[in-house]
Amino acid sequence: MLDRNRTELINTVRGLSEADARRRLVASLTTPIGLLKHAAVAERIWFQHVLAGLPENECDGGTTPGDASFIVDDNETLADVIAEFERASERSRVIAADFDLDETRTHPRVGDVSLRFIYLLTIEDFARHSGHGDILREQIKH
Repeated sequence: MLDRNRTELINTVRGLSEADARRRLVASLTTPIGLLKHAAVAERIWFQHVLAGLPENECDGGTTPGDASFIVDDNETLADVIAEFERASERSRVIAADFDLDETRTHPRVGDVSLRFIYLLTIEDFARHSGHGDILREQIKH
């Protein structure tokens, strides 16, 4: 289900122009491309930092949560951000393969979490953001 939601999130931006992918249609910093950037950050936080125990500065990209996770540099293309998310997702798969579903780690704000919790949280998060992406895409195309 997580892989399905990852794919659906990517599908919300496929075929958009660079300009449309960056359009802000809501009051927040949310943009179609920003949703993918945010999801890549979530992958790194939950799988690389929390589950694998890597220090944030050793993760393979940004790990700042919140509004900052939606910001995409002007020099990053939509293809770059899709590739970043796909790389982060693949690394998450590799990391998770070494853990039992009920093995726990400690998140600095949430407390003890299992791989099962991380899967459920990211499934829910990416499903919600896919819905956001669908709505943004609908606004762009109409």
